Amino acid sequence: MSCKNATKKDKRFLGTFESIVKNMIKGVSEGFVYKLKVCSSHFPMNVSFKDNALTVKNFLGEKIPRILMVPQEVNVKVEGDTIILEGADKALVGNVAGKMEKLTRITDKDKRRFQDGIYIIEKAGKVII
Repeated sequence: MSCKNATKKDKRFLGTFESIVKNMIKGVSEGFVYKLKVCSSHFPMNVSFKDNALTVKNFLGEKIPRILMVPQEVNVKVEGDTIILEGADKALVGNVAGKMEKLTRITDKDKRRFQDGIYIIEKAGKVII
């Protein structure tokens, strides 16, 4: 794609628009897959998905479960200690994966010792860890 007499701002916008359209085409033809791993060392954490709600029970021994509402466009599969997210919209699937990581964020404890949580291990075919 090109534009005649374009400024830097116009060229940036054009590049962004082009990548969004490419991701839309790839999403419809192949789809995007994110994989997350459930890590629990101190307390056994239970993760379940039902009625578009991801529920994390017994995170660091908490009595109240943590719940995340997932949009209908994202398919979620919980297989043991792996969560698989699939969908056509790359931004939406990535956003849900980020919210799942944030759902189990540890704030008051030493992060080197307490490594419990849900972490992204694979993004759209690229292994992270």
